[in-house]
Amino acid sequence: MSNVQIPSGTAPPSAAKPSLMSRIRNYFLTGLIVAGPVAITIWLIWWFVTWVDNLMRPLIPSTYRPETYLPLHIPGLGLIFAFTALTLLGFLTANLVGRRLVAFGESVLNRMPIVRPIYRTAKQIFETLFSSSQSSFRHVGLVEFPSPGMWSLVFLTQAPSSDISSRLPQGEHVSAFMPCTPNPTTGFFFYVPRREVIDLDITVEQAMQLIMSAGIIQPGGDDPQKNLATLAATARAAQAAREAEPTAVE
Repeated sequence: MSNVQIPSGTAPPSAAKPSLMSRIRNYFLTGLIVAGPVAITIWLIWWFVTWVDNLMRPLIPSTYRPETYLPLHIPGLGLIFAFTALTLLGFLTANLVGRRLVAFGESVLNRMPIVRPIYRTAKQIFETLFSSSQSSFRHVGLVEFPSPGMWSLVFLTQAPSSDISSRLPQGEHVSAFMPCTPNPTTGFFFYVPRREVIDLDITVEQAMQLIMSAGIIQPGGDDPQKNLATLAATARAAQAAREAEPTAVE
């Protein structure tokens, strides 16, 4: 068989160029991917600033409002006022007189039948969310749910109280919250044995991104398939270890 040589002056055949509509579509999608997150972020910030302004404007005397002297409305004044007021409240609460006033106010709220459970629950939630303790909502794990061989992300909170622990089966238990996709504000709360939880070396923010994106955004982001395979391998190893426990006992 003879070898066919391409003349030196002839270029090798190239792939067919994309059509004009195909290139326009690709450019549009690229621009949408770039501008979409920025637009959503700006809109959320603007909505929050406007909401705080509308909430705080009635509390600000008209003498101190810029729109009283300027022909336009300057957004953000309510946010600055709220930040200053909350910071001042925290400063006053830190001293002896402030602590006594807070204690007196709490004692009044605790005597109101309907207001008392609402206030206590809200206070516990805020103290947990903004606590610097490592036992609060800062750990991520895997549990076998909703059926064997299927795994779900959970956020580990504080250990159950002594009253609840005494009624649970023997062994260490932890409090777990499993958020739903794509809305992580709803989910399931349950107590699970500590040995059945697989600790993950990812942050709460990374876990939230994983849940809200339904697995599209994987922790790390460099190699999504590799990261997903690592999580699956970890879960399979834990399952195999649990299945081998009865045999080891015998």
